[in-house]
Amino acid sequence: MRFLVYALIFVVLTLLTQLGGLVWLFALLFRRRIFMFLLTYSTLTLAAQWATPITGRVALSCHNDGSLQVQSWFYCITNRNYVTLELAAVLEEAAAELEKAYPGTKTLVLDANFPFLTGFPLLPHLSHDDGEKVDLALFYRDASGYLAGATRSPVGYFAFEKPLSERSTGCPQVWLALRWDFAVLQRVWPDYQLEPARTSLMLRTLAQDVRVGKLFVEPHLQRTLAVAHQKIRFQGCRAARHDDHIHLQL
Repeated sequence: MRFLVYALIFVVLTLLTQLGGLVWLFALLFRRRIFMFLLTYSTLTLAAQWATPITGRVALSCHNDGSLQVQSWFYCITNRNYVTLELAAVLEEAAAELEKAYPGTKTLVLDANFPFLTGFPLLPHLSHDDGEKVDLALFYRDASGYLAGATRSPVGYFAFEKPLSERSTGCPQVWLALRWDFAVLQRVWPDYQLEPARTSLMLRTLAQDVRVGKLFVEPHLQRTLAVAHQKIRFQGCRAARHDDHIHLQL
């Protein structure tokens, strides 16, 4: 039973953080396993930020207080904030363009990629495996106006923009799909509204960048925001919903 528990911890930590599983195996050699895990994992996570430029990736900083920010410390602690140098440049330039048009705008990064090994998927995103994909949070407002650095959910995901009707999604209700609605959670999130000016400008700015290959957004959001471009696409009915974030890939 203990072996199964340790094996499960190894699998979960590997899938969640990439490096955590190996650190857990190392920590099992010591009596104070939790202490050794935390110490070694923290050290290795910091070391990865120095090592990854050799492999062509860079960590988006959680300490940045500029126009481009990682939405939550969770993404940095779990090593999910790595992108290629080219994608980092795309994000920084797009965020600067938004801040120029709307001073005080904060562009928030969600899941990006792990630091090492092309082909190692960042679950639940099967395509986030090469440093060239990233998710961006939507922009929000309330009655007082734009909410800088705010998202409806603590991690930026799962707070869906409701379509005008279920038919507008164009997707049938089937079991074997990842289009989870999390209906119960929708009642918990703050009652923020989508900020259309900044969100539509972000989509247009990214779509016009020659380095960008695709943007995934739900069709009903495209219609609401009045944005259309050959790079802005629907991810398909069997993939996760994309009316709580924007998926960007080179």
